[in-house]
Amino acid sequence: MRDIRRIQILLVVVGLVVAAYLSYLKLTDLAAVCVEAAAFDCNVVLNSRYSELAGIPIAYLGFGVYAIIGALLLMETRVVFLRENGSLLMFGLGLFAWLFSMWLVYVQVVLLQALCPWCLAHELNFTILFGTIVYRVLRTL
Repeated sequence: MRDIRRIQILLVVVGLVVAAYLSYLKLTDLAAVCVEAAAFDCNVVLNSRYSELAGIPIAYLGFGVYAIIGALLLMETRVVFLRENGSLLMFGLGLFAWLFSMWLVYVQVVLLQALCPWCLAHELNFTILFGTIVYRVLRTL
């Protein structure tokens, strides 16, 4: 279980870096470093109407989710409530965030017909992180 926790912390750090970069782009309105290929167009994705939710950039929300999961991971060994319920809290937050991420993949592929490698990296990273969260929950049942 200790190794899974270390992997989760590593995935959180990777996610924070990617989300911080995407947040920086949104904040500064700079163009993303992007792959130059037919299906890839970061700026279409990052500047679409789907890049914000109720006026809040999706990148900020992603950063927040990673920060919360990271805080839960760091605090679960120190706080009794989190030791007992931290995995379920991460599962609830992770499930919602993962489903939202999968919706964003759908948006890129079907609605925008443009892909952002940074966004896809986040979505892959979060899928792996969510898989580890599910694994931990199943181990505790």
